[in-house]
Amino acid sequence: MGERTSPSDGVAARQLAIKALLRIGDDGAYANLVLPPLLERSGLEERDRRLVTTLVYGTTRMQRACDYLVDRFVLDQVEPQVRAALRLGAYQLQYLDTPPHAAVSATVGAVKGRGKSVVNAVLRRVAADLLDRDGDWPDEATRLSYPDWIAASLTRDLGSDEARAAMEAMNEAASVHTRDDGYVQDPASQWVTDAVGARRGERVADLCAAPGGKATALVETGATVIAADLRPNRARLIARNARQLDVLLPTLVADGRRPPFRPGSFDRVLLDAPCSGLGSLRRRADARWNIDQDGPRRLAELQVELVSSALGLLRPGGTLVYSVCTLTADETIGVLDQIVHRVPSLDVLDLPSGPWSPWPRHEGPGPVGYLLPGEHDGMSIWRVRTPGGI
Repeated sequence: MGERTSPSDGVAARQLAIKALLRIGDDGAYANLVLPPLLERSGLEERDRRLVTTLVYGTTRMQRACDYLVDRFVLDQVEPQVRAALRLGAYQLQYLDTPPHAAVSATVGAVKGRGKSVVNAVLRRVAADLLDRDGDWPDEATRLSYPDWIAASLTRDLGSDEARAAMEAMNEAASVHTRDDGYVQDPASQWVTDAVGARRGERVADLCAAPGGKATALVETGATVIAADLRPNRARLIARNARQLDVLLPTLVADGRRPPFRPGSFDRVLLDAPCSGLGSLRRRADARWNIDQDGPRRLAELQVELVSSALGLLRPGGTLVYSVCTLTADETIGVLDQIVHRVPSLDVLDLPSGPWSPWPRHEGPGPVGYLLPGEHDGMSIWRVRTPGGI
């Protein structure tokens, strides 16, 4: 997990990593927003910048596991700087190939004040313990470093084997995939775009379109695509990406629950709905610690509202594609079940072509597809057609 490090890696990289971890942990800042400006101002060489990135993202992901490794040797509460350094040291010792003496000495050197002695003593105990222990962990949630509720939710909805595989995959760094037009986009998102099935001359709405990857790809089918998003800054991001790709994509600020379009005016609607993101946690190292347990249920209520509004935009025989980058039953099969109960005349379509698997143990109407995270994000999808039409 992560890149290899060597004894020559210095104190400065760890000092910057601790600074970032404090911002993420104490201030609630997002790792992907905190780290780039810190690196830009650091003056570190490229090799050390890569190390900082590995340390910050890896330590943030594996925070719970790192706490377990050190807390057996911490007798009292410690200040935030010491806690961040202990997590950082434990991450190097457990997950990187950093030699123990280098991990301990460089991490201790990055600590200011009296906390040095605590970090030195505890990390030496952790290093010695790792030589003797057989990889025993109190439970899978601790080993894989997830909140209990996420581990329990994924296990309940997917089964233990697939939940474990998903959580292990999301502990790895995300891969970078680039489309033929140069736009960076995860393959799972590209498969969602394919599932829309847009054709030349059709009218397509993308109601939650930011950052615009799916909408810009839909334009390439020859369809007339209109993109919308709730927040002005996100709508501006869509427009900027469309300009960079040199595609015509009308974009507006709009609430998908009250879309400003004439009823029945679209052939197809894509609703890539706001979700808990429990299939794409590898992209947000801090997200697992910031999502609350009631989030999926609350989001499912919003998703049902969005779907209900989107259906009204479709012509008779029009198609709605619903996707979310999560793997909870509430936000996937639960939403479809509610929608079909409200609108029983809908035709639930077969799974699109591609790597989609049918949702396990789903006894409701029609198939719901999902992808476990791997070389791509975890994703869920279903499609419905309105009655009537040709």
